[in-house]
Amino acid sequence: MKTFPKPLSAGEEREYLKRCSEGDQEARDVLVLRNMRLVAHVVKKYQGTDYDMEDLISVGTIGLIKAINTFKTDKGSRLATYAAKCVENEILMLLRAGKKYSKEVSLFEPIGVDKDGETVSLVDVIEMENKEAVEALIFEQDVKDLYRSYERCLKDTEKKVVGMRYGLYGKKEHTQREIAKELGISRSYVSRIEKKALEKLKKDMEA
Repeated sequence: MKTFPKPLSAGEEREYLKRCSEGDQEARDVLVLRNMRLVAHVVKKYQGTDYDMEDLISVGTIGLIKAINTFKTDKGSRLATYAAKCVENEILMLLRAGKKYSKEVSLFEPIGVDKDGETVSLVDVIEMENKEAVEALIFEQDVKDLYRSYERCLKDTEKKVVGMRYGLYGKKEHTQREIAKELGISRSYVSRIEKKALEKLKKDMEA
């Protein structure tokens, strides 16, 4: 699991909460990022469910954002105490719903607007330590989308050809000639199947 930055001190937290309450978007982003360890800690309780850790962390982050947006500093408690309950409630709602979260909310799905009225997504809010981390997260989301489209929209023969051609699910990549020999068809036919399948995948992912 990703290592997140250390939590804010009590003084830092008060300062960022004050700025956040005044509409400072950057302060809210810092509060989210510096409380991601809390999200990861709560999520560990739900390992072994039908959901992978990244999905659960994404759901938990929504709960964290809600906590930051609704936390009242005059209550005398730390944000973490309140946020832990919000994170857990969000995960429990997911489990009760019995639906795969990745089908509901992606990294790019709008979760609110900033002070300028611009749409904000999870990628915007969860500012990672560096650009490479964000790019890796986006790439991982694209790979998940690809596999979903592969399973959803391709016929069995198309799955076989594309799976062998590109080594999906960690398997060895094959040439068109190797696939043709395996399936007992011509190389040109393999090429046509591959082309048609890739077009279907592209169309499904764009949709």
